[in-house]
Amino acid sequence: MSPIMLSFSARAELRSWTGLFLLLLIFSASLPVSAKPDSLKEVTDGDWEKIMTGEWMIEFYAPWCPACQQLQPVWKEFANWGDDMGINVAKVDVTEQPGLSGRFIITSLPTIYHCKDGVFRKYQGARTKDDFLSFVDEQKWKSMEPVSSWFGPSSFVMNSMSALFKLSMFIRRCHNYMTEQLGIPVWGSYVIFGLVTLFAGLTLGLLLVFIADYVFPSRRFSSHDYYQKKQAMEQARLIQNQDEDQEADGEEDDEDDEDEDQDGIWRKRRGSPEGRPEPKGQGYPDEALRKRVVGNREEDEEDS
Repeated sequence: MSPIMLSFSARAELRSWTGLFLLLLIFSASLPVSAKPDSLKEVTDGDWEKIMTGEWMIEFYAPWCPACQQLQPVWKEFANWGDDMGINVAKVDVTEQPGLSGRFIITSLPTIYHCKDGVFRKYQGARTKDDFLSFVDEQKWKSMEPVSSWFGPSSFVMNSMSALFKLSMFIRRCHNYMTEQLGIPVWGSYVIFGLVTLFAGLTLGLLLVFIADYVFPSRRFSSHDYYQKKQAMEQARLIQNQDEDQEADGEEDDEDDEDEDQDGIWRKRRGSPEGRPEPKGQGYPDEALRKRVVGNREEDEEDS
């Protein structure tokens, strides 16, 4: 084989390798630059307790929020530095995680929290990548006042707030389902929720009353001395009523005796016009007798 043919084949092979290298270079250049896998974490209602350990920077956002949309590229760039800085960078969608929105009392968007071993601080600085990096690297968070333990995400108050936010989101979804899917008018949905609320309140109140009576029974009715005192009071009241009845009967007897004495006096003074006693069995009625005695008195006065 001549040297001319060898040089030609070598040139062709060189060109083919050069073309393949250029194709690989162009293809790699055309690939979009993406963040590292799992560099930006997501926190949900089910796994939020993982932020209680380690150091975290957490952004609360909503997809419809314009300020949140502007912050997203910066937040992703900051997340790329998370592994190098030894910090976890995460985000929370408040429209999908209403429990975390109530747990952290999110009143404005976007809201950023810094967490170090369960101690939370609300970030108030500028929102650029360099400011985030300096905040973590220079430990500027130490000069900020942490959130009170009473209002920490794991406190009883915040657990209650989280439950209320979840309930409100559940009611909203039920309302949308009834009005959009079932075709129930809006006022009908309000009436249904009102009746359900009333029935739930009555049931809960009755249940609490039963529990309170069972756990904390009234000493007044549970004490054995109470029933003894009650029985003694009833007996005393009965004796008092009997005494009052006896006194009333005694007064009636006295009145009857007085009437009988008065009748005896009238009978003694009763007699014939000549002053002789009337025969037995010929008595006058009391009224006639009284008139007769009065007439006799008048006659005596006239004679005197």
